Amino acid sequence: MVKTEEDPLDPHPVASTTQGIAAIRHVQETVPAAVPEGLVLRYGVFYGPGASGPMLDIVRKRRMPVVGGGTGVWSFIEASDAAAATVAAVDRGAPGIYNVVDDDPAPVAQWLPYLASCLGVKPPMRAPVWLGRLLGGEQVVSVMTQARGASNEKAKRELGWSPKYPSWRDGFPVWVEEFNSGIAV
Repeated sequence: MVKTEEDPLDPHPVASTTQGIAAIRHVQETVPAAVPEGLVLRYGVFYGPGASGPMLDIVRKRRMPVVGGGTGVWSFIEASDAAAATVAAVDRGAPGIYNVVDDDPAPVAQWLPYLASCLGVKPPMRAPVWLGRLLGGEQVVSVMTQARGASNEKAKRELGWSPKYPSWRDGFPVWVEEFNSGIAV
């Protein structure tokens, strides 16, 4: 359930993501071939100061349910960890593609209730797939039930980088605390 940089992008994406996937594929093929030092960084879901404050409000208001079994696997990256990986890539990265994510890809059914707990709110509601499709569309159902996480092993090995927050379990409480104190917007 975890992709490396060598794994192909989704060959059959949901209709609403076809153009986005095509753009990513184009960048990944064009940049390393056109620029001798070409690097492509694939970031996970950003969180932290200035990164995803609106998501906290959505979870706090219980407007983000676990759809289906919540089996979609997400990879996260805290904003300052993403910046550190970017600096490492610019300083010493060989041309190519790097996944910039934490060490702990996780299914929605694990990380979403944990985030709600960090916020001190009730666990997220659950919604069957048919209702998720009706309310959020096919893309929402796909990321909630079928997404695959990413491995950061290449970035760690080749860039000499390690995330300060190796897991969203470490980073979410800090993010919530900073958000509640007004540090994170």
